[in-house]
Amino acid sequence: MILQSSIFTDFYKKSLDLNKQILHAWTEHSLFAWRWWIGILLIVIPLILWIKYRNRESADRLQYAGLFVALASSNLDYIGTFFGLWKYDYEIFPVLSHYIPFSFFVLPITVMFFIQIRPKTTPFLKALVYAIFSIIALPIVKWIGIYDPVKWSYFYSFIIQFFIYLIAHYISVKDKFKKLYFG
Repeated sequence: MILQSSIFTDFYKKSLDLNKQILHAWTEHSLFAWRWWIGILLIVIPLILWIKYRNRESADRLQYAGLFVALASSNLDYIGTFFGLWKYDYEIFPVLSHYIPFSFFVLPITVMFFIQIRPKTTPFLKALVYAIFSIIALPIVKWIGIYDPVKWSYFYSFIIQFFIYLIAHYISVKDKFKKLYFG
């Protein structure tokens, strides 16, 4: 038991040291670099567009679907970076090991707009367009130098994004909430 505790204490100390090195590298090489500013724009522009053009009557329902996309994307992103399937340079905030602009802004807001626009269009067609968007966007951010698919195929992202959209669409059309009863 003492040996196991010592192993985790050693891991903890190595992790702290590595985190200090990451923070130093981020402040010296990433913070305020032009690629870092692209990340800021990928947060600000979708957010402004959403605030301005969202359907206010359906905003709660759409944001519920967007929350699912953000949670799914960020968790999958964390898992992928943890296992070294891909990596990001020029992260907006180095404490999180995933790219915040994609996970919490670009992907959820894109899904919310896709659900909102032409609501009668089949969700499978929208999921296909959304998934194609991902395999167009990923090579661009790779070319820019933000994303590196170390052991990852864009096709995997295509499949995952296709199903994330379908689940988000399903969440957005559910009407199972009952009013809260206070009594």
